[in-house]
Amino acid sequence: MSIIWKLLQEKILILDGAMGTMIQRYTLEEQDFRNNYFEQHPSSLKGNNDLLSLTRPDIIKEIHRQYFEAGADIIETNTFSGTTIAQADYNLSSFVYELNFASAKIAKEVANEFTDKPRFVAGSIGPTNKTASISPDVNDPGFRGVSFDELVVAYAQQVNALMDGGVDLLLVETVFDTLNAKAALFAIDEVFIERKEQIPIMVSGTITDQSGRTLTGQTTEAFLISLSHMPLLSIGLNCALGASLMRPYLQILDQKSPFAVSAHPNAGLPNEFGEYDETAALMALQIKEYLDKGLVNIIGGCCGTTPEHIKAIATLAAQYAPRPIPNNFS
Repeated sequence: MSIIWKLLQEKILILDGAMGTMIQRYTLEEQDFRNNYFEQHPSSLKGNNDLLSLTRPDIIKEIHRQYFEAGADIIETNTFSGTTIAQADYNLSSFVYELNFASAKIAKEVANEFTDKPRFVAGSIGPTNKTASISPDVNDPGFRGVSFDELVVAYAQQVNALMDGGVDLLLVETVFDTLNAKAALFAIDEVFIERKEQIPIMVSGTITDQSGRTLTGQTTEAFLISLSHMPLLSIGLNCALGASLMRPYLQILDQKSPFAVSAHPNAGLPNEFGEYDETAALMALQIKEYLDKGLVNIIGGCCGTTPEHIKAIATLAAQYAPRPIPNNFS
């Protein structure tokens, strides 16, 4: 049995917070995204945060370190847009292996600096910027911007690079289209068979608004059922909603999920400038409701959260027992 399976029976594990929010604190310029790698690239690269694992690894390492120091058990690699599909917008699809490998490697290096307790690196697998279930053309509802098979190929490339770089887990996150997630899980399964090696898988979906549905129309329970064929470490929710608004949907997962349940909500809803104002203390107070009701096994933060938020959440979660997991991975 993997050590993380065992730890889930004993404690609530702490996931890290937002990578993008922390990167914004550095007020980086175009040169930071080009540094020693992409000097001659013809188009602008500013904002393509995954590149910083190559061009400014010092910054990414520092962010990882801050989250571990705040109490995180699990940090995510800087690879949210690390597929050929997402990087095509920047004409950088050919660098996907390097981006993912470097991101995994530097995250693992930082994890190994901490010897006080087990620390884990989750390979972040984002949803891509295309959906397999919805047409991007209102005049052609049957059109799709990407196929299932294309997603499988892209995800398999990312997963191989992350595993080569040494990640302990895979996190398919911010799922707005379950068909995309199914492609990711199919790719992961194929990679595991090919490599004759398996690591735990986390999945986290996104309820896009207070309708309680994903962008492609699934309820939380439907999302769970659609992915329950895979032997997951955890299933959960992240992004879009703050902690308070996310609670009813976590209650559904708590009642129905045979897996561990995870949550990494935003620091509230964005203000009119697209910024997140919810303080660490206020967010922790809302997450206390999760803990009082025994809803989660893994808790962290998404957009707008910082090491300050994670420290407050970790301090609080240490006082609670984890949610009992119906399927105890025996």
